[in-house]
Amino acid sequence: MISGYPKLSGLIRIGLQLKLTLLVIALLCLLVVFIGLLSTDSIRRILLSEIGQKALVLAQSVARNPVMREGLQTKNSAAVQELAEKIRQATAAEYVVVCDRQGTRYSHPNPENIGKTFAGGDFHPVVEMGSAYVSQAVGTLGPSTRAFVPVLGDQGEVIGFVAVGYLDTEIEKQVGVQQRKILGYAAVVLFFGVFGAAVIAKKFKSAIFGLEPHEIATLFEERNAIIEAIREGVVAVDRAGRLRFVNQAARRYLGQSPDEELAGCLLTDLCPCGEMENALLQKEKILDQEISVAERTMVVNVLPFEVSGNGSGAVATFRPKDEIDNLARKLLHMQEYSELLRAQTHEYSNKLHTIAGLIQIGAHHEALDLILTESSGYQDLVKTLAEAVPDPVIAGLILGKFNRARELKVELKLEPDSSFSDLPAEIERGSLVTIIGNLLDNAFEAVRSYGQDCEVRLFFTDLGLDLIIEVEDSGPGVPPEIADRLFEKGVTTSIGQGRGMGLYLVQKAVAALGGSVTFSTGELGGALFTVTIPKNCAGLYDKNMLSGQKGTV
Repeated sequence: MISGYPKLSGLIRIGLQLKLTLLVIALLCLLVVFIGLLSTDSIRRILLSEIGQKALVLAQSVARNPVMREGLQTKNSAAVQELAEKIRQATAAEYVVVCDRQGTRYSHPNPENIGKTFAGGDFHPVVEMGSAYVSQAVGTLGPSTRAFVPVLGDQGEVIGFVAVGYLDTEIEKQVGVQQRKILGYAAVVLFFGVFGAAVIAKKFKSAIFGLEPHEIATLFEERNAIIEAIREGVVAVDRAGRLRFVNQAARRYLGQSPDEELAGCLLTDLCPCGEMENALLQKEKILDQEISVAERTMVVNVLPFEVSGNGSGAVATFRPKDEIDNLARKLLHMQEYSELLRAQTHEYSNKLHTIAGLIQIGAHHEALDLILTESSGYQDLVKTLAEAVPDPVIAGLILGKFNRARELKVELKLEPDSSFSDLPAEIERGSLVTIIGNLLDNAFEAVRSYGQDCEVRLFFTDLGLDLIIEVEDSGPGVPPEIADRLFEKGVTTSIGQGRGMGLYLVQKAVAALGGSVTFSTGELGGALFTVTIPKNCAGLYDKNMLSGQKGTV
């Protein structure tokens, strides 16, 4: 056995010897089937060749018969039919058909077909070039292998041809007889193959010291759980608190050399990990808990494990909280984009249905006017945004919100002087998406719940030293009873679960950028939110995310 891993017993599993035996038997069966198919194909081709030659010899004999030549020259189909049928019955051919140069039958097993054109379309070479050959085609009696031989006149000219054929069904019957013989041989081979497979499997198991697959799998069972969390820092310990595995991410987070051998060392020798160390040693379960590890805030998971009742330990996965925050922001952006695409799809679906209806009722001019109106309006909006907001992320957000507003029957107006033509690269675009997107969503909800003129105005500028963003709505405004805690998590005037997060996220994003957000009563009678963000905030975003610092609100 491998040192440190006890041999497991008492588990009801299929043994390695049986598995190998079954594997060899399966491979042997596949081989027998493959050889059987090849043999069947070879037999079929040989039979087709033999029957083709047989038909060709018979056709040549019939073509040289004077009765056939005279019958074709005198157009005496009765004499030809009588002789052809005698030959067919004597040779067990499926049919012996004699035709003139035009393919008109003078004989056929079914007298009703006499006088009709030869079926299959493969007789032209025999009358045009006078060649004898074998072909396969579908005639009046079904698929068949048939031979064509020309009937020559007194001057050696082609005056007709003889076709002798055997149906493919008869050939398949003969193939079936040969297949049954092959199956008998295959059964004998399989019998000896099973015996040989058992012997080989026994010798193979002996060569690997009698280990069963589940015993080998146990050696890697602990590793499997660790490998699944390979993107995070992973530390595994056994019941004695000794390190079993430390991946490269964990070494990097804990400040350890990537080449240093740590397996077998005590966890306490790696680094003082505080809460994570205690959880690992005590086999305590922890899920998504923020813990300080090596002077960094990590999101830690600790899960105890047992290996088939013979070994136990714990595995910890951890990752810096700032990396997870970055992933969360990206997910938020994707959700925003998804919502924008959904709104745009819904809007254009309605327009397409309208256009389709106009076309169906014959109102083609009205349909064209609607298309031109929509196209012109949309292109004007896109052109305006392209000039005012060169940044594609922000422009895409605003364009999507216009589509969303139209879907909600809300009039969204962009103030004429709005411009974000000189956005500093240091300002994180995801934060601007969060700020503008949530302010507009809150405004849409406010005017819809108010039930009067649904109007929302958006203004933004990057002139001067600050970015200014204003969102005004015609809703009821901010209730005085929640004004002091408007930006707290969960505070809302809306009904339903999942509410009260929009302004909280706005406040967090603004604070991370070192800016401020205020609200007042606007000209429309509703709430006016004003966001001010300093342009010279280079490096402030990451610093705030790590330290938890908030800006002015």
